[in-house]
Amino acid sequence: MSAMTVLGRGVRQLSALALNSVLPPRCLACGGTVERPGALCSPCWQGIDFLAPPHCSLCGLPFAFESGPAALCGACARDRPAFDRARAVMRYDDHSRGLVLGFKHADRTEGASAYGTWLARAGQELLAEAELIVPVPLHWRRLFTRRYNQAALLAQALGRQTRLPVAPDVLCRRRHTISQGHLSASARERNVAGAFAVHPAKQAMLRDRRILLVDDVMTTGSTVSACVRTLRQAGASAVDVLVLARVIRADA
Repeated sequence: MSAMTVLGRGVRQLSALALNSVLPPRCLACGGTVERPGALCSPCWQGIDFLAPPHCSLCGLPFAFESGPAALCGACARDRPAFDRARAVMRYDDHSRGLVLGFKHADRTEGASAYGTWLARAGQELLAEAELIVPVPLHWRRLFTRRYNQAALLAQALGRQTRLPVAPDVLCRRRHTISQGHLSASARERNVAGAFAVHPAKQAMLRDRRILLVDDVMTTGSTVSACVRTLRQAGASAVDVLVLARVIRADA
């Protein structure tokens, strides 16, 4: 290691220490003081329900007991999902809601790097086979008002963690849909039907490749399923899904 490299690293560390002394790092969830930027305080960390095996081999729904590596949940056994596999970092609930909504709607984008690390951990088995990371797109009108696509920030952070290529403009949202927040499952499907398309100039990037689709929250799966079908029609050989949080219903 050269002297200049050591010197540069020392300058960066001193700069970080000076900044932290003036503006202490804050917990991504509650805003309390933490040791480093992009972290959660101990109580907030303990409140997050991070998802891990055992789970459904397709959709990643957590199981109470180990059921074997190929076990399926009831929903996947009844009706196989559009995607090949899906995984999530955490359960979307009262503890994680503020964290996710702050990132999505309140410019709390400083958490993107940490979320990329969490996604890389939760999606290890998917990333081992992924060839291209694609985020779920926003319609240009919503992007104009929000100023950033949270799914694209997650995809870019994950790409930096894994060194996998990221294609933020392969998918586009050609129709401005209403918010999915208060819609039923069937209404969600109708709302996003035909809403997505592949950019004609980018279609060759998808052909015969395994795609990892990234989004912030999966509720019923209607949005990611619509994206998956669009990617498959464009030539993708397989599409896995990785999200920061997912809603888990008691009757799932």
